[in-house]
Amino acid sequence: MAAPDGWRLVIGWLTLVAVLVFAMIVLGGVTRLTNSGLSMTDWKPVTGWLPPLSHEAWTAEFERYKAFPEYQKINKGMSLAEFQGIYAFEYAHRVLGRVIGLAFFLPFVMLLLLKKIPRSMAPRLALLFLLGAAQGGMGWFMVKSGLVDHPDVSHYRLTAHLALASLIFAVLIWTILDLAKSPPRAAATAMVRRTGYLLLVLVALQILIGGFVAGLNAGFIYTDWPLMGGNFVPAEMWELAPWYHNFLENPAAIQFTHRMLGYAIALVALWLYLVSRGGNAGARLGLGISVLVSVVFLQVFLGIATLLYVVPVALGAAHQAGGMLVLAAAVFVTHELRSARASEKPASG
Repeated sequence: MAAPDGWRLVIGWLTLVAVLVFAMIVLGGVTRLTNSGLSMTDWKPVTGWLPPLSHEAWTAEFERYKAFPEYQKINKGMSLAEFQGIYAFEYAHRVLGRVIGLAFFLPFVMLLLLKKIPRSMAPRLALLFLLGAAQGGMGWFMVKSGLVDHPDVSHYRLTAHLALASLIFAVLIWTILDLAKSPPRAAATAMVRRTGYLLLVLVALQILIGGFVAGLNAGFIYTDWPLMGGNFVPAEMWELAPWYHNFLENPAAIQFTHRMLGYAIALVALWLYLVSRGGNAGARLGLGISVLVSVVFLQVFLGIATLLYVVPVALGAAHQAGGMLVLAAAVFVTHELRSARASEKPASG
């Protein structure tokens, strides 16, 4: 059964918002890779739409930046033009966040008044808006951690910022799929369901570890592959005590974990593909699994290339985008698996 006509407008609106959130996540990665995130040293949620518009305003903004550790310890002596270059990325990131807020809130109110949004869906969409607002606050909370003695943001706060953005993106996709009524799904075996659910969990965990990699600049310390400094396990793997601190603070251990989990995700994705071939998965789920496996292996390739070329901005941004594509495909497959199970009706008699 196709989605009711009144819901198609809602689906189109949420799809646009999901695309904008995807772009926001990729732009956030570019901001990190270009070391632009600390160029704006204050947060004006309502009045921060316009950049400096005169030479005097730019000079004043630059002088404010000079008062903070990033300029004093890393960028001392940079020119105004160089400052404008890094400012542009952070400014674009913040403005896109405001655009997403308006692109969500204004149509939400309008469609709600027009009764185009299913009543049962309204609380979820309202929660999504609140999560988006919280994401803006989380972003500033992250930036503030880098405006102190150490001119780099907390990797914990950066990971929380990425996790919340990824959650918003995933919920948007799930909601779109809920609204897009599709034909009844073929049943999937228990093995296919368990493997699909496991894969989504592993992908979510990998995104969190990717946040740690980015926050600790762990992608720059070992740029060889398949070994790390000539060893399978890096020499610094266990240099922190107690041992579990290595998986929270040690860049070598975190990069190793990111690599190993990437391999595990590739193997689980391949296993999901194999077990689904003989599990009466149906064309729609089968296509989703095929796409998921393809983007997983593309993401592995991008990760390796990003390391070997020492994290250039273009490859780093592509790797960030690939992570979101893997998440989107995993959410689609999981949604199909849950829908297939829900559609299984016991015979009445």
